[in-house]
Amino acid sequence: MSGGEVAGLIVAVFWAILVSFLAVALFRLAQTLRRTTELVAGITKQAVPLLGEATRTLREAHTQLDRVDTITSDVAEVTANASALSSTVATAFGGPLVKVAAFGYGVRRAVGLQTGDAGRARARAATPGKVLRATRRGGRRDRSKD
Repeated sequence: MSGGEVAGLIVAVFWAILVSFLAVALFRLAQTLRRTTELVAGITKQAVPLLGEATRTLREAHTQLDRVDTITSDVAEVTANASALSSTVATAFGGPLVKVAAFGYGVRRAVGLQTGDAGRARARAATPGKVLRATRRGGRRDRSKD
């Protein structure tokens, strides 16, 4: 055999080894792609029901939020009604109660004036050691000067 034939034989052997390595690499790549395809198919099988479940859960949450919104508006209406009722009661009974309290104060004051100094002496005896101011006569004083 000549030198060219030996060189051609060596190149052919190396070429066969290279093709063998490439075949093994392509075979492993094909296995990896097959496993990846199976994995993606398994994930898809599991993800589709999960997405359906998530959609159903979101719809139920939306329904519950609508109910909460209705309840909140009802509570706001009840609060407004209670406020209106409170101001109505205050208007209806507040004026007469103030008048009754003023009348009671006037009666006590009149009774106190009828009894004279005896009523003041009793008041002073009830609080020993404390000096009570004399009753005011005339109009209201400016309390900021006290």
